[in-house]
Amino acid sequence: MKPAGLLVSESGKYRSRISVYKDDQEDMKVNAKSLIGVLMLAAGKGATITFEAEGEDAESALDGLEDIVIRRTFDEE
Repeated sequence: MKPAGLLVSESGKYRSRISVYKDDQEDMKVNAKSLIGVLMLAAGKGATITFEAEGEDAESALDGLEDIVIRRTFDEE
């Protein structure tokens, strides 16, 4: 599975509202459960992405996403 698909799949496991943006473009925040939204970020290798979660399982959601982003090595350039 491609990186965007992994992030959307992980985000979909949680009830919380999860958003993501790249670099310092907080005004370009997208729904992390939307594949189209995540793809529109165009966050390539070396980009900084920031997740925000709000809801009953927000902390678990951020932990799960951190695991995907920090501990997984993507095969894409």
